[in-house]
Order: sequence, then C-alpha cells, then structure tokens
Amino acid sequence: MPTARKLPPDHGLTARMFVTGFFLVVLYGAFISILWAIGLSFAAIIVIAALLLFAQYWFSDKIALWSMHGREVTPAEAPALHGVVDRLCALADMPKPRVAIADTDIPNAFATGRSPKAAVVCATTGLLRRLDEPEVEAVLAHELSHVAHRDVAVMTIASALGVVAGLTTRAMLYAGLFGGWGGGGGRNNQSGQQLVLVEMAVMAVSIVVYAISFLLTRALSRYRELAADRSGAILIGRPSLLASALVKITGEMSRIPTRDLRKVEAFNAFFFTPALTHNHQGITLSSLFSTHPSLERRLAQLEQLEIELGRRG
Repeated sequence: MPTARKLPPDHGLTARMFVTGFFLVVLYGAFISILWAIGLSFAAIIVIAALLLFAQYWFSDKIALWSMHGREVTPAEAPALHGVVDRLCALADMPKPRVAIADTDIPNAFATGRSPKAAVVCATTGLLRRLDEPEVEAVLAHELSHVAHRDVAVMTIASALGVVAGLTTRAMLYAGLFGGWGGGGGRNNQSGQQLVLVEMAVMAVSIVVYAISFLLTRALSRYRELAADRSGAILIGRPSLLASALVKITGEMSRIPTRDLRKVEAFNAFFFTPALTHNHQGITLSSLFSTHPSLERRLAQLEQLEIELGRRG
C-alpha cells in the first residue's frame, strides 16, 4: 500500500484565485452599474448568462466528455488506467474521480467537475497509446492536482463575466446589423441618434469588460498549470517523468493535422498541453493570450524541482 503524502497546498494559487475573483466581482459591479446608468434593460441577458453559467458549472463534466467524445470506463474495461488513478488517489489521500477515455488520436488529458467528489479525469486514446505507464501516471497526477486545488470550478465561475459581456456585445452587434441603430427620421431623428449612442456605448463597455476578464482568467489559467505541474511532480516524486511526458506529447502534437487540432482548440484551458501552441519568450502579446505557460518555463520549473527533491533525498 503506498504511503499517503497528500497533494501540497499551493498558497500562491489560492491567493491568485481569490484576487482574480475579487477583481472580476468589482468589474462585474462596474459593468452592471454602467449599463443601469445609461438606462439599458439587460435583465434578459443576465438571466440567459446565469442559466448558461449554471449549466456550465453543474454539468461541466458531462459537457466536456460529450464534446470530446469521451465515455466513462469501468475497472473491467480499463484496468491499467483505473490502477494508475487508484494509486495516485491513495498517495494523495483524495476521493477517486470518475475515469473516462476520449476516442481521439490527439495525445492529451483533462480533468473537470465542480468538486473533488463530482470530478472526472479523462485520458485520450492517443495519449495512452504514445506514453509509457509511468508517464501516464505523471500526466494524471497533474490532472488530479487540478481537482484537488478546485481550480477547475473556479475557472468556470470566473468565466461568468466574460459570458455576460460577450452576450451583450453580440446583442448590440446584431441590433446594429438588423436595423437597431439609427432607425427613424423627422421628430424621431434625435431620439434615434441618442439610441445609437447608447447602444454603441454599451457595446464598447462590453468589449472592454470582456477583454479584461479574458486576460484575468488567462493569467490564472497559466499559473494553475504551473501549480498542477509542481503538485503532480511532488506527488509521484519524479519531476523528470512529467517533463518527459511534456516533451513527448508536445512533439507528437506536431504530427496531428492542424484541422483536427483546431476542432479541440476551445478546450485548451483544460488540456494538459494546449492543442495549438505559439512559441514565445518573455511577456508578449501571444503569451498574454495563452492558456498555458511556455514549454520552456514548465520544463525549467520541473528541472529545478528535481534538484530540490534530490537534495532532500
């Protein structure tokens, strides 16, 4: 029986989740106040956004599996995969999530769910075919770290403001495209012009709010990947295995047709490695938009962690 060592808490991740949530709440309040001040009736948009958020939060695991063509598997159907998850959960002293396999050649894995007790961890057939079992274990340790840190649920909630702002922007855009801006003439011309200004102001505010919330959630996403790398590597005690899996998957990803990668690009924030990557050094526009830190940064952290664990040993 493996010795339980629990996943170490990441206070940096906890602090960043709190700060991100705080700023998003402030931004959300400002967004509502501005819309209310200019007299826009946006109750329907808020209700729709709330329903979408509820569905995304409560059914995120089912939505993700359905979108990735994944299915839950029993220990009899996938004994090796279940064995890996059993060992890791025993080491981490955490509830075992449901286990799934996605039938796709793209080598990747992801975890989702609103809580550790309602989580699912999924590996693709492409990942299981290309990695050795110890490397699969390293990848799943990374994914279980996301579950333990509860950052998947936080990312889902944090995206709520972007959903609201995005819906508002689209509503204003459609209003302009289908005659909602500047209609009428004569005595109604002045009121029509005022309506145009109001709708343009709402659209501008929505775009700004969406952009800020987008950058905040992307910054949190990049840090949570580093936190999961660190916790997962500590859990298995061999950061080099996780580094090996990272290098191998990144290399194999380049062999996948671009059209197939684009189909799953929307899931980048939840993948172990992004389907489509852009090499960047330092702080660039590309790095600000990315869901994951660069491969170089992830490998550097794992190399340093290997040295630290070696000294402790």
